[in-house]
Amino acid sequence: MYLISPFSSPSSVLASSTSRSFPGASAVPVRTSILASEQEQRLGFEHDFVSRSTWAGDRRDRNRRRDLLFVSLISYSSMLALSSASGKVKGSNPYNEKRLLEQNKKIQTANNAPDDFPNFVREGFQVKVVTSDKYVTTDSGLIYLDILVGKGDCPKEGQQVTFHYVGYNESGRRIDSTYLQDRPAKIRLGNKSLVPGFEEGIRDMRPGGKRRIIIPPELGPPVGPSTFFSAKQFEVFDIELLDVNDCQRRTIGFYSDVVCN
Repeated sequence: MYLISPFSSPSSVLASSTSRSFPGASAVPVRTSILASEQEQRLGFEHDFVSRSTWAGDRRDRNRRRDLLFVSLISYSSMLALSSASGKVKGSNPYNEKRLLEQNKKIQTANNAPDDFPNFVREGFQVKVVTSDKYVTTDSGLIYLDILVGKGDCPKEGQQVTFHYVGYNESGRRIDSTYLQDRPAKIRLGNKSLVPGFEEGIRDMRPGGKRRIIIPPELGPPVGPSTFFSAKQFEVFDIELLDVNDCQRRTIGFYSDVVCN
């Protein structure tokens, strides 16, 4: 005997058509067991599908984490390489001072700069003055070298000094000279007629003495369109102090002037 329920699915019909009803046994439990088996199969398939999906998702996550780790390692390696490279550049001298000194010396030689002329190495806005040990640096920043020490008293405030000088720029090129004019300069000290660094350098000289002074920009002349100097650079002067004279003010009527012996 075959039992077919009007509410059975085609699969259940197929299953019931292949099942025999034995005497004394009910067909309903058989169909129930068949449905249970189908449900277990379906649940098992769903479980397998979910397991496969979970495994696939885990695999994608693992691959993604692996890719991220790989990218991170590459980025870290690149950063280390850049850091190492920048460390080498920073650790090494950004400007080859020795080479620059040699180049500057060649330029000074071409400009016929005098012996023992100072050298200037620039790095951005910073300037390094390279001189021999014979040069002296004062508290104000003035640098000088006594080529010949004179005799007599040093000039005082209000006295007139007579001197020759040769002015150079940093490359050793002459920019001015009283020797070429064959007429020494005469200036009274204390009336702000001289560049501050120049006046400081000549104040402790003695008549007959020769001195080279290196004037930093802070002690130099003002710069700008209205002046001869267009940039703040060091100036070098070779000075020969010829004479020091006293000065007196005289008045004749409404006329007044200063006379120096």
